[in-house]
Amino acid sequence: MTTPTLRRTPLFAAHLDANARLVPFEGWEMPVHYAEGIRAEHEAVRNAVGVFDVSHMGEVEICGADAEPFLQHVHSNDVGRMAVGGAQYALICNEDGGVLDDVFTYRLAADRFLTVTNASNHERDLEWLRSHAGGFAVRVDDAAGRYVMLAVQGPLARELVQAIADRPLPARMQAGPRIVLGCEALVCATGYTGEDGVELLLDPDDAPAIWDELLRRGAVPCGLAARDTLRLEVGYPLYGNELSPDRNPIEAGLGWACAEETRFIGSLAVGAARADGTAEKLVAFRIDGPGIARQGNPVVGGGEVTSGTMSPSLGVGIGMAYLPSERAVVGETFEIDVRGRLRSAVVASRPLYRRESRETDG
Repeated sequence: MTTPTLRRTPLFAAHLDANARLVPFEGWEMPVHYAEGIRAEHEAVRNAVGVFDVSHMGEVEICGADAEPFLQHVHSNDVGRMAVGGAQYALICNEDGGVLDDVFTYRLAADRFLTVTNASNHERDLEWLRSHAGGFAVRVDDAAGRYVMLAVQGPLARELVQAIADRPLPARMQAGPRIVLGCEALVCATGYTGEDGVELLLDPDDAPAIWDELLRRGAVPCGLAARDTLRLEVGYPLYGNELSPDRNPIEAGLGWACAEETRFIGSLAVGAARADGTAEKLVAFRIDGPGIARQGNPVVGGGEVTSGTMSPSLGVGIGMAYLPSERAVVGETFEIDVRGRLRSAVVASRPLYRRESRETDG
């Protein structure tokens, strides 16, 4: 039996130079952390600036006269509200309202959009979009090979990137072309850490020099592990953990990203879930005491942990879980079976981490 060959981003050599620990992830060989460790990377993003190679993410370009109505059909959010240069979070749902993926879409022109997919779903998303393009004057192109994607995140991130950009960076939830270190880039004021920052979509040939310059100017290289602890502290869902075809946007707390009036695929089921309620709801939690929970740990009385970790910023175990809806209220206490040992937890409001909470906690 042969072992599948892992894909590598154009920054693979740079990761080796930075003493990255590389692991298989969704068919890619990716850095999970670097020499200084997860906590140092996490704190760099919370306090200064870190940079992530997220080139394993996929991109799909949708263009043509019917690009907007087509995306309105396949994306849960109201694409018509996105002006040129705008960014929007949305879900791709099946007819039953189950989540096939969560995506970010950038409107590059009136009739041209770029959708960023999760690595594990890119090929499926591409096929799904193409299979529903019939009847629309639209072209759906696989653009994943055109880009390296760097996420520069932290309170000093914009300042750092601005120093090598030709003009002011886009405002939050906006995107647009810029010249960065003399190279063409799509700069998107989005991210997955709860901090300020930008994501840079670059030509693969230009990426190594820009990566090196960001590090030279003080950005700390960060891996998948810190990306996970950061997103959990602010309660962002992850596909394959909180999101799946077995879960709908309403129970995942993502009704705000669904505009049923646009009649997107799955909108009837999503509307019914909104109107009738769901048996379970996604919550964030803190562990009350020592220990942490992990994905798959059962909740006593019903429910299941979807993600869990030790919070570097808060110093306690945190996570997300689906609970019976009547128990999914802030302040509710429950127990988690962690490999035969019960851990007490309490439902907490999102985000779990706020800058002022850290200052208060000392």
